Amino acid sequence: MKILMVNKFLYPNGGSETYCFKLAEYLKKMGHDVQFFGMEHERNIVGNNLDINVSNVDFKEISFSKLLYPFKIIYSLEAATKIRRIIESYRPDLVHLNNFNFQLTPSILYEIKKNRIPVVMTLHDFQLICPSRMMYVEHEKKECEACKGGRYYNCISNNCIHHSRIKSVLAALEGWLYYTLKTYENGIDCFIAPSSFLKNKFVEHGYPEEMIRVLTNFIVPDTGKKYGSKKRYVLYFGRLSAQKGMRTLIETCKQLPEVRFVVAGTGEMEDELKTIDNIEFEGFKTGEELIRLISEAAFSVYPSEWSENCPLSVLESQVYGTPVIGSNVGGIPELIDHHVDGLLFEAGNARDFAEKIKYLHQNPEVLKQFSIRCSAKAVNFTIERYYEKLMKIYQTAIRKKEKEICQEEDAYMVRL
Repeated sequence: MKILMVNKFLYPNGGSETYCFKLAEYLKKMGHDVQFFGMEHERNIVGNNLDINVSNVDFKEISFSKLLYPFKIIYSLEAATKIRRIIESYRPDLVHLNNFNFQLTPSILYEIKKNRIPVVMTLHDFQLICPSRMMYVEHEKKECEACKGGRYYNCISNNCIHHSRIKSVLAALEGWLYYTLKTYENGIDCFIAPSSFLKNKFVEHGYPEEMIRVLTNFIVPDTGKKYGSKKRYVLYFGRLSAQKGMRTLIETCKQLPEVRFVVAGTGEMEDELKTIDNIEFEGFKTGEELIRLISEAAFSVYPSEWSENCPLSVLESQVYGTPVIGSNVGGIPELIDHHVDGLLFEAGNARDFAEKIKYLHQNPEVLKQFSIRCSAKAVNFTIERYYEKLMKIYQTAIRKKEKEICQEEDAYMVRL
């Protein structure tokens, strides 16, 4: 099968990119032909045979002085033209969409549809139903679904995007336009939701339930090396921000001075975390260094306070036999079996969080059983199992497109 993988960033930048690159690598291993389409960048590690990508657009730098930006992030004529050239040359059997809003724009959907190519999209966040993509107002530190039902003006009144009026206006306009035109429902044949929580949110916001398939993300563990035995530290790794629960983590650490915490990551709350006596700050870690931290931790914590979809940090911990204490929001409870392979606590509740940490810290036998179950559970997150289910979704999208084409041709013959 010839698959065109679409993602705005074609270099390592986050979870979406990790997913795309690992999946494409495995698809090629299984005999498929995979090419990429995204933005130009000096760090790109994948591409297409025509070496055609879209000019780099940085949404974070938008200002009134850059007059063409508002048009580029809503409808990119360049992206539409270039993906048309790739489609005409490559002739993919299927297009697999990932993150594309604000840079590639939904303009590409119209070109794909003209060519009658099946489209599958993996939903990495809430972008198609929330302009800020998080259903969370960062500067007010609160969850939000005010744009539900097409009320995108709330994005402007809440100043949702980077606390910027111009960016919020543009994001609201983009959201309202494609919501009104039903671009996503008409242009995408099947959505992949990594959690039931995400699927349910999209259904609540008006998307047909039959269009969305739940398929939990995969993890490709590094099994080539053996790491040390478990040590008595509690690990947090990831972005150091308020919505990730860092204020709750700080308050909890103060309540448990006898517990050793290790924090790996970067973010706006880094300096505050460094002031806590029982936190050892490791900075940003990747690769073998991060795997070692995860593998040797007694357990990890994931205190996020916004409704995350399917956080890879939880899966990564479990794959390496490290239980997780996570907040009971979003898709997190779908990954942690409470009192079986980990614990859940009330999001934002430092007292409840501290009690759960203290319990695991003082009960090594329970922790050992949790660790064994995490390792056994890892089989559910293999890329091999993911691939089997993904192929069924691909075939469903292809059959759906074939049926649409037949119906269109029948209608045409009737008119004749």
